[in-house]
Amino acid sequence: MVVLTVLVGLAVLAAFAALHWYAWRRLVRDTTAGPGLARRTGTVVFVAGPLLMFGALVAERSGAPFLLQRVLAWPGFMWLALSLYLLLALLVGELVRPLLRRWAERDTKHDAERDADRGSVPEPKPEHVSAATADTGPDAPSGPEPERAPEHAPEPVRAAPAPSRRLFVSRVVGGTAAAVAAGTVGYGTYGVLRGPKVKRVTVPLAKLPRAAHGFRIAVVSDIHLGPILGRGFSQRVVDTVNATQPDLIAVVGDLVDGSVEDLGPAAAPLAGLRARHGAYFVTGNHEYFSGAEQWVDHVRELGLRPLRNARTELPGFDLAGVDDVAGEDEGKGPDFAKALGDRDRSRASVLLAHQPVVIHDAVEHGVDLQLSGHTHGGQLWPGNFVADLANPTLAGLERYGDTQLYVTRGAGAWGPPVRVGAPSDITVVELASRQA
Repeated sequence: MVVLTVLVGLAVLAAFAALHWYAWRRLVRDTTAGPGLARRTGTVVFVAGPLLMFGALVAERSGAPFLLQRVLAWPGFMWLALSLYLLLALLVGELVRPLLRRWAERDTKHDAERDADRGSVPEPKPEHVSAATADTGPDAPSGPEPERAPEHAPEPVRAAPAPSRRLFVSRVVGGTAAAVAAGTVGYGTYGVLRGPKVKRVTVPLAKLPRAAHGFRIAVVSDIHLGPILGRGFSQRVVDTVNATQPDLIAVVGDLVDGSVEDLGPAAAPLAGLRARHGAYFVTGNHEYFSGAEQWVDHVRELGLRPLRNARTELPGFDLAGVDDVAGEDEGKGPDFAKALGDRDRSRASVLLAHQPVVIHDAVEHGVDLQLSGHTHGGQLWPGNFVADLANPTLAGLERYGDTQLYVTRGAGAWGPPVRVGAPSDITVVELASRQA
């Protein structure tokens, strides 16, 4: 098993290196006429970028000093996103490259034929010829000698040679790919840093009494406070949630990427969350990378109520929460029997669980609605196709038997603060009674 893991790791590294070599070749080597400052600079970028990216990943997971994490995070994680879209743009460019080359060859041939046609036209004869050249016979009139051209006439100024067709095409394709990648990452970064938008969904529940009709739950997931997203981002999330005036707030995991010591100040604005029935919290997989027990205690101090394989009765329905499946490595995973086993099934139930993959356990225990996050909606297209394969629902509302599952795309972002094709959101789920 260890040997297989090592072989897979080496294969991944080899593929990663090959893709970066391909991108370097197309963007640096093929777009420069030869060795020089431009090629050296581009090569340094393509060597430093991957090193910073791996440095940022290792620093975050190993609990390196927080200052080092912050220094590495921006350039390292941004390179991860930028290199992805550079590669995709270059692959599209491979389809366009032959067409551009054919156009350039045809244009060059047209210019050559035009120049040849111009060269066949005889030079016009000058209207005025000097005496020295027009009359050189013995009876030529005497007079002053014509001016002679200087013996050392200056050389005519020659234009620099035009770049070759191959170089021209490479620069067009490479420049376009770089501009598209940079624009995509820039817009995706803006979308994250400006904060999540509010999404509203109505979910009818057959068992919900008329008195609870219209109950609003603000679902917040995957804030991912860390070396990039800090206190300012946390405050934007809190302000957005409070502006919806929810009846209850559900923070369904992946709140942080780091220790309480480093990120306590960033999480402090969460103490300002306001809802009539309070704010609740369940762990996500990233809490178990960051000291889950310490974070559970800290969010309790901030005024949130952790639901660790537990439930509480609210007017009209039961609210339950389970620990994330990542906690199984620490003996703290989800316990559905403890959270839901002895409840009155005639009452409606809402379950908070970070990962959608536990939906089948929820169905087995008669849950009416499960609220989850974790997927980020894929975060970076085309990552949504991979995330869709790994999760029963990528985003939105779906039904599994008698249980409905709603998955939010999350409020923040992990790794690069970039989202493409998966905008961040805070969802207000409004429960509807069929008896109303």
